[in-house]
Amino acid sequence: MASNSLASSRTSSSSWTPEENKRFERALAVYDKDTPDRWQKVARAVGGKSVEEVKRQYEILIEDVRDIESDRVPIPEYRS
Repeated sequence: MASNSLASSRTSSSSWTPEENKRFERALAVYDKDTPDRWQKVARAVGGKSVEEVKRQYEILIEDVRDIESDRVPIPEYRS
């Protein structure tokens, strides 16, 4: 993976920078599923992304987590 972010491991309809991914992940931690207008607030926190773009990025993140948890994604080997 090019970035520390799980969400960046797949390509979405728009390009996400590492900084945008960090803001996205922080916003998800602040605005949980019970937050009114969650996606609008997440999009605002990221900046430059629409509600639809942040929803899609969330779907990609969930898919990545499922793949990791089901061992469908190999753990990278690091040189010592």
